[in-house]
Amino acid sequence: MSFKLAHRAECETIGSWQLVRRTLELQAFGINIVDIGAGEQIPEHDEIGRDQEEIFFVLAGDPTLVIDGEDHPAPAGTFARLDPEHKRTMRNDTRDPAEVLIVSAPRSSGYEPMEWA
Repeated sequence: MSFKLAHRAECETIGSWQLVRRTLELQAFGINIVDIGAGEQIPEHDEIGRDQEEIFFVLAGDPTLVIDGEDHPAPAGTFARLDPEHKRTMRNDTRDPAEVLIVSAPRSSGYEPMEWA
């Protein structure tokens, strides 16, 4: 099949993670959505072992992106790009849930932007 459509509600889910990449059978990059409940956070990590850039896009809520131990407010609509070596986590200190889209790919992926982009 040369394409695949899926609604967010159809994505395979493990815990608070919607596995978009797995659902769409992507090979070139990772993409998932995580719901971060009040007082929760995603595991702190870096991407050195996989040499991946990571993008966070806050879909809803008002979480805090923690980069190398430093807090960065990240209200809905915030984008963040991180190089592999930075330790990172997304923490939700509010009473309302947060939803975050995370995209990652190896820096050696060979991506070439379109001329106009």
